[in-house]
Amino acid sequence: MFVIGLIGGIGSGKSSVSEILKSLGVDVIDADKVGHEAYTPDSEGWRKVISVFGQDIVGPDKQIDRKKLGSIVFSDPNEMDKLNKLMHPIIHDLVKEKIKNFSDQGVNVVILEAAILIEANWQDLTDEIWLAKANQEVVIERVQLRNNFTREEIIKRIQSQMSNDEREKHADVVIDNDGTIEQLQEKVKTLWHSRVNGRVT
Repeated sequence: MFVIGLIGGIGSGKSSVSEILKSLGVDVIDADKVGHEAYTPDSEGWRKVISVFGQDIVGPDKQIDRKKLGSIVFSDPNEMDKLNKLMHPIIHDLVKEKIKNFSDQGVNVVILEAAILIEANWQDLTDEIWLAKANQEVVIERVQLRNNFTREEIIKRIQSQMSNDEREKHADVVIDNDGTIEQLQEKVKTLWHSRVNGRVT
């Protein structure tokens, strides 16, 4: 079983890389979706979050109100740190379980798409790390088109994340994504065939 960790900041094209790999028949684990599973009512993560942040964040349907929780953690780095320390190990174990399930099914290679893979110290789950990146002006243009954020809002989000220079220290492969989707497809397909396909088939 060969696991590729796919990382990248906002507007980097990480999700596009993931979609291209899916089109090649590769199984993908989306850490964001696994993160949502970690908040399922009556789960370990659900109980721990409530024990730290209180019953006020729970709605009448027992679901954690993500907006209420977000308003607490996004306004105070210390609160965000508390949440990450609670949830990152739980999400790690859920991802590990999904990787094992794929392995048990005889799957040869899996992509773990996880923006915070480095920050959360999940490198032990992967055999190789691929970084999607783009220059700041390209990122700003993409995110403006997609999310209708202001330039200032986008720059603030970029600055709140790990820098590409720091990410590159951990990456085995860097995918420069300043061009068109067709150029990205060509790069990803070439990488797949040169680095992975021969190794796992």
